[in-house]
Amino acid sequence: MGSNFAYQLRANHADQVASADHLASDDAIAAHVMRLLDRIDCRLAETDEERDAIFRLRYQAYLRSEGIAPNPSEKFSDPFDDIGDVYLFGLYDDDALASSVRIHVASKEHPLFPTGEVFPEILRPKLDAGKVMIDTTRFVADANLARLNRVLPYATLRLCGLAARHFHAEYLLAAVRVEHQAFYRRAFGHELVCGPRSYPMLNKPVCLMMAQIDQVYQRYQFLRSTFAERRLLFTRSRVVERADTASLVPTSAAPTA
Repeated sequence: MGSNFAYQLRANHADQVASADHLASDDAIAAHVMRLLDRIDCRLAETDEERDAIFRLRYQAYLRSEGIAPNPSEKFSDPFDDIGDVYLFGLYDDDALASSVRIHVASKEHPLFPTGEVFPEILRPKLDAGKVMIDTTRFVADANLARLNRVLPYATLRLCGLAARHFHAEYLLAAVRVEHQAFYRRAFGHELVCGPRSYPMLNKPVCLMMAQIDQVYQRYQFLRSTFAERRLLFTRSRVVERADTASLVPTSAAPTA
């Protein structure tokens, strides 16, 4: 995946979320994010080199938070990196990979997405009703760069808002650990939909949270975008292979690339 544009990202570690929580007002957050956007480059990861770098960053982040066990490859990926209507992004600060996020555009036409595997009875009826949802997973960041850029969580989630606008989605999904619920609720208005469930390949359970995108747009001006911006971000040069069925359960015990 190869197009460039200035955006950002976030991690799934408690210290990063707590740091973002200490920022004062919505206006202050927006100002910090806009400044960060001026120097952050967002790339749709299409080459093997870009994807491997993201899988290594994932491994480091999940291992640090005890979300996975060590494995010899020192990479962390799963089948949904290549299944469904999927977009894998890397965010770069001075050419250093700062963070990454995976976005699935879930719809009746593209019903395969990771959070749908964990909460099917809640999410499948929405697809059947014609709703489009943005499923955000594998949200990670470099620990040092996250400490230097406290708004990295907001900048990352901006990509999800842009995806929702571009693909006319109604809902933002977040499968998060219990200790991260407060950040998503306060920052973006996510509401808890279902309590903790085990998540394949992860050691810790996740809860399902959802936000309606219109409410999120009204809050932050950094979510504004143009069609040209969104087209650059979400246009692939690489054909994504799609399967008729999918599972988060790996073919071997250890996650590999």
